[in-house]
Amino acid sequence: MRAVNEDGRGSSTWDSFSHTPGNIKDGSTGDVALDHYHRYRDDVQLMKALGAKSYRFSIAWPRIFPEVTGTPNLKGLDFYKRLADELLANDITPFATLYHWDLPQALQDKGG
Repeated sequence: MRAVNEDGRGSSTWDSFSHTPGNIKDGSTGDVALDHYHRYRDDVQLMKALGAKSYRFSIAWPRIFPEVTGTPNLKGLDFYKRLADELLANDITPFATLYHWDLPQALQDKGG
């Protein structure tokens, strides 16, 4: 599945970079990757089985503010709420990284 285009997520600078021919040797894009967006519950169970006590994850700003300004994307916020709730329900402390190289492309287009 391609969560990169689901639930109102906007384009990021990484999307633009990875979709530019020649930037990635094998032509892959990272659109699918690990599919944490759909498999977060299973991922949390794997963390729990491994004995993890905390989980550091990044907030995808294009998922929260697809067009940079205006009202936050409620579906994007809901994903992070569900993830945090799932972690807490399994005694895993969530630690959010606020920026992980996914600047909204709309912001970059305005000068970054």
